[in-house]
Amino acid sequence: MLNARPNHHAPNQPQPGSGAEGSGANPNRLNLLLSYAGWQHESWADRLPRLLEPMGVTSLRAGTGREATLVIDSFPIHMAVVDLSLPLDANPDPAGAPEAGPKLLEILRRLDQPPPTVVIKRARSHREDCREINAALRAGAFAVIDRPHTQTDLERLLEVLRRCLTRYYQGRWPGTLA
Repeated sequence: MLNARPNHHAPNQPQPGSGAEGSGANPNRLNLLLSYAGWQHESWADRLPRLLEPMGVTSLRAGTGREATLVIDSFPIHMAVVDLSLPLDANPDPAGAPEAGPKLLEILRRLDQPPPTVVIKRARSHREDCREINAALRAGAFAVIDRPHTQTDLERLLEVLRRCLTRYYQGRWPGTLA
């Protein structure tokens, strides 16, 4: 079982944000699977949970495909941000690690209630970008965006998450639809 801890730790550990206590996350909150393959300190993946938590969003962090699978098995996932560069395992040589992002999309798509998913694409050539975007959309992604680097990029991601909430949950947390 995962320990519930605030999301201010190393990005390569699955970490429920504060509010995910006991055996599962609070059903009246929105659980966001947040996968991130980067290494930067104070990245968008570090800032996003701090912005969302006051609004009732529990960010469940994963730095590898295996960690993401553990999070999915441990908590209900209402929305997901999937970094396509996510490695399968923690590996001292990131260039040699197989990428798990596309596999994670497939796992999410096969859930009984697939969550809306925002895909963070890799920096590739235009042709590879087109292929990657098409593959992600065919796998059920709600949106595909570039990796956020600036405050404007982070605001764009927040807007996409807002649109997910509006479209899939009529602007309400999943536990309050009844």
